[in-house]
Amino acid sequence: MYMQACEGLGQDLIQVTQWRCPNLERFKAGKVTVWSLYTPFFFKSGMAIDADGAPNAYHPQDTGLDDLKHAGFPAKPGKTPWGIVTNNQGKPVIQGRGDPFPGFFVSGTSLGDKTRPLTDPRRYVDSTQIPYIALPKALENKLGAKLGDFAAVINGKNRRLSFAIFADIGPAEKLGEGSIALAQSLGHDPFVQGKVRNGISGDVIYVVFPGSGNGKPQPIAEINSKGARLFKDWGGMTRIDACFFPKNLMRDLPVPSASKMYA
Repeated sequence: MYMQACEGLGQDLIQVTQWRCPNLERFKAGKVTVWSLYTPFFFKSGMAIDADGAPNAYHPQDTGLDDLKHAGFPAKPGKTPWGIVTNNQGKPVIQGRGDPFPGFFVSGTSLGDKTRPLTDPRRYVDSTQIPYIALPKALENKLGAKLGDFAAVINGKNRRLSFAIFADIGPAEKLGEGSIALAQSLGHDPFVQGKVRNGISGDVIYVVFPGSGNGKPQPIAEINSKGARLFKDWGGMTRIDACFFPKNLMRDLPVPSASKMYA
């Protein structure tokens, strides 16, 4: 019985080695390294909160969910704010009657519903409703990530998993940015006294699936169903443990008890 138990344990060890993480370094942004394993790429960093796309994100009196400075407003000479939609004269667009939040600026995301006008707040991906991530343009160019692609995001502090869509282009040297809804889905409250103030300091893992989307915004049900399938096919949480928390794989092995080994 002892030999049979050890043989069973050996099979489990073989399964663990099959889940090793032979990743390949592909890109670096600041101090964050991006790795790839098969087609998906992944990285670990913190999470800054991106309020862009929420119709109540920014207000002329700075009473929105986020500070105007985080939208690049007021813009420097020759520049336009990155989180606020402007008209042909370069002036910020303010929502009117019939819009979700009259008096607030229209806040845009890089991904949008092209069937709606640029000045329509419903064109953009609402940060308060849709879990999305922002990535630098370089990842689109070098690793094939396109707006509308799907992602899986894990909060390493509590192992909460959320699926997301790539909906905004972020700063060139910054990796680790997500929507208000994504942070909340990961069990994190980004608000302090009603304002976006509180990002996630670290241990957030992002897995991005290039070429998985169609370049259009998606409802949350579609994000969850497509994201879950892609993540499962890649290896799911077992793959995450192999790449980032290998001790968890060994901890979870079904070690035979002494009574069974010597029965």
